[in-house]
Amino acid sequence: MVQRLVIFVIISIFLTSCSVKDYNSSSKPIDHIIWDSLLQKHVFDDGLVDYQGFISDSIPFNKYLTLLRNNHPNKKHWSREERLAYWINAYNAFTVKMIVDHYPTKSIKDIKNGIPFINTVWDIKFIKIEGVEYDLNNIEHGILRPKFKEPRVHFAINCASYSCPPLRNEAYTAEKIDAQLTDQAKIFLSDIRKNKITIGQIKISKIFSWFKNDFLVKEKSIQSFINQFTEVEISKNAKITYYDYNWTLNEN
Repeated sequence: MVQRLVIFVIISIFLTSCSVKDYNSSSKPIDHIIWDSLLQKHVFDDGLVDYQGFISDSIPFNKYLTLLRNNHPNKKHWSREERLAYWINAYNAFTVKMIVDHYPTKSIKDIKNGIPFINTVWDIKFIKIEGVEYDLNNIEHGILRPKFKEPRVHFAINCASYSCPPLRNEAYTAEKIDAQLTDQAKIFLSDIRKNKITIGQIKISKIFSWFKNDFLVKEKSIQSFINQFTEVEISKNAKITYYDYNWTLNEN
């Protein structure tokens, strides 16, 4: 009973710290052409990243980060797709920023240690957008997940680790984002190092366990959700097991 209470308190603190209020901004949508160019140059087809390349290209990289910092999405001028693309790109770009600022590192989790969900690298408030301070948890758990309710987001944001869905080597854009998210889901689920799909049994990423409720918003089961993106028709009674998560840096 005490253990459950402690877990409940930790989760409550975590959710409270991640919550984000809508910000009143008058900014207009931005393009992500700089980020697109950097991704094409420094992310390989398998999703591994050349972080030293981002360090070498610090001028255009910092220019893009400044563009993000100076333009906060808002519902007045930005479409839902523009806001979604912005926040996914921002999460990925600032994650790369975190890595290059502490490079070399064996794992993003080595950058800051502490109590899980309370004091980790994802709680460092190093992101300032039009004066509003964010950490990576704010973007993922305070904006992307609750405000967009789009489970495919989990395949688009990259935590700089080997077991994460791959960093896409192009920027997300409002015009292509639906197709991009579907493609990311297919790419991730087809990677047998991270997900092994058969009719009667699936061994999948722990992402599906950690965020199970996100995947069940419109589907009755994890099996039926996955069936949207694989050629194999998984049985509704298929046994589910999970891969251990490898937090080693996703470096080429």
